[in-house]
Amino acid sequence: MKLALQLGYWGAGPIDDAPSLIAAAEESGFDAVFTAESWGSDAYTPLAWWGASTSRIRLGTAVAQLSARPPTSLAMHALTLDHLSGGRHIIGLGVSGPQVVEGWYGQPFGKPLARTREYVQIVRDVLARADRVRSAGPHYPLPYPADAPGATGLGKSLKPITHPLRADIPIWLGAEGPKNVAQTAEIADGWLAIFYSLSLADQYESWLAEGFARPGARRTRDDFEVAATVQVVITDDVAAAVDAYRPATALYVGGMGAKEKNFHAELYRRMGYGGVVDEIGRLFLAGRKEEALAAVPDEMVRETMIVGTADEVREQIKQWESAGVSMLMVTTRDAATIRELATLV
Repeated sequence: MKLALQLGYWGAGPIDDAPSLIAAAEESGFDAVFTAESWGSDAYTPLAWWGASTSRIRLGTAVAQLSARPPTSLAMHALTLDHLSGGRHIIGLGVSGPQVVEGWYGQPFGKPLARTREYVQIVRDVLARADRVRSAGPHYPLPYPADAPGATGLGKSLKPITHPLRADIPIWLGAEGPKNVAQTAEIADGWLAIFYSLSLADQYESWLAEGFARPGARRTRDDFEVAATVQVVITDDVAAAVDAYRPATALYVGGMGAKEKNFHAELYRRMGYGGVVDEIGRLFLAGRKEEALAAVPDEMVRETMIVGTADEVREQIKQWESAGVSMLMVTTRDAATIRELATLV
């Protein structure tokens, strides 16, 4: 089991003491540190800024949103950071959701699986630098079609001026549904599981197996990373820890997505919380957030947590490892917890 620090995206301002958290993670033997983006801070700038003070730990995005930048731009970010870090970058990508893609980026959300496949292929083509980069589209045509609206017809196929340090920078994908997870196993080097639950471990493995069985699959289960974001709390007061994370569960289930399409809510339905999910969503949409929090049962919060005494946490980590998780991406904001957690793995 590897450990990583998941810093996520910023709230109203930068993450407090991020440099000291990253330093503690590197000193404690953590494998990687990750940043994210939603519709505020971006993923790459903090990773580069804070990563400049590191020397060993890998630097990843979890996730950079596809709609935030064209695939060639993402590849430019990635090859640049990989050079600056001496080959320590992990590209973590995700499609986000329709509210963000269409409301913030002003792009269509449709065909997320096809868009992801095409996007990843273009990124790989840029990093390979074997030829000028071309794509037939339809989502990211390169060059831009001469007969498309607004086109000049002067577009030219190019390959990067800068030679990438690594042609095979690992690409991990954020995925929640069965089709998305299967495609991730087929085309990527790792899976970023935002809400991993032991109760769904067998389902996850079947989805992954479907992808690995496809012709041309990039990897096998033996050399594929499963990185699960998890709240790890070492404490004697489990109830208080659960209460502290209840708002996050309620937000993602009830407030992070449209009523008609919320991938997080769908995942919790697969865990068996369909009725609860509906109630939380109803209360959120009605603006009754306190009632929505109260509607989240303890066991629902604990589905995606590792919490308890040091011995209990150590045992739970073993369970996650046995279930197929190869990396725990912990969200703690406490350097002491980072150091103690490193002693339990």
